[in-house]
Amino acid sequence: MTASQEYFEEKAKIDLLLNKGYTITKVTENLDGATVTFQSANHKDQEVLLIETADARKYFSSIMVSLQRNLTLAE
Repeated sequence: MTASQEYFEEKAKIDLLLNKGYTITKVTENLDGATVTFQSANHKDQEVLLIETADARKYFSSIMVSLQRNLTLAE
């Protein structure tokens, strides 16, 4: 599988969870990539993804920064 295919698969998984109303609650970086924990809106369900590609790690990071900026502007 090519790096771009891996990125698009990881991006699709991230987008799916975000579209279902999940939020990113924890990120742990290590040499294998990033372990990203998602929590459902009702706090009953939790999903954990291992994000290995650099582009997908940049993608979820940009989402987190954007959400943080929106929260700051709302205050």
